[in-house]
Amino acid sequence: MSRKVKVKKYKLKTHKATAKRFRLTGSGKLVRTKGGKSHLRRRTAKRTKALFAEMIPVKGKGIQKRVKRLAPYISKK
Repeated sequence: MSRKVKVKKYKLKTHKATAKRFRLTGSGKLVRTKGGKSHLRRRTAKRTKALFAEMIPVKGKGIQKRVKRLAPYISKK
C-alpha cells in the first residue's frame, strides 16, 4: 500500500491596509471608501461630508487586479 504524500500549499499574507480600504459587494463589484474623512472638516459643507459615507466602485482593471493580489481572501460582506 502506497501512501499519498500531501503537498503543502502556501498561504498568502493579506495586505491589511488594502483589506480595510476595499470590499466586495454581493454582485462581486470591488468598492472603495473615500479619503479625507478624518480631520479638518469643520469648514466643509454638510452635503460634502454626507457624500464621504458612500462607497465608490473601482473602475480600473489594473487596480482591481492589484487589490486582488494584495488581498486574495477578500470576502463579500
